[in-house]
Amino acid sequence: MNIQIFGKSKCFDTKKAERYFKERRIKVQSIDLIRYGMSGKEFDSVLRAVGGIDNLIDWNSKSQEVTNLKYTDDTVAKEDKAFDNPEIMRTPIVRNGKQATVGFCPEIWATWE
Repeated sequence: MNIQIFGKSKCFDTKKAERYFKERRIKVQSIDLIRYGMSGKEFDSVLRAVGGIDNLIDWNSKSQEVTNLKYTDDTVAKEDKAFDNPEIMRTPIVRNGKQATVGFCPEIWATWE
C-alpha cells in the first residue's frame, strides 16, 4: 500500500488521517498541499477517483474565490482555479494508487488494507 496524504499543516482532519494510518503502522507520505501542491497527473487522478471537481472544492470556505466559483458551471475553470490555488480544496486528500478520498473517511480506508 502506497498512501499519500495531501493536507494543510493546520487542518485537524489531516492530523486525524495521519494518526489513523500511524496507529495501524501503515507508512504514509505526507505532503503539504499549500507549499508543494499536486502534479498535474496527481490532480487528474484524484479528480477521477473522487468524482469530479465539485467534490474536491471546500464549499464551506469563506474564501472569495470559492464564493465566485459557486456561480459558474464551467468545470474547466473550476479545475484550473483549484489546481492554481490548492487552499480552496477540502483536506485531507488521501491517495492509494488510483483510489482517493477527500476528507476524513476511515470507513473507506479500512477497505484498502
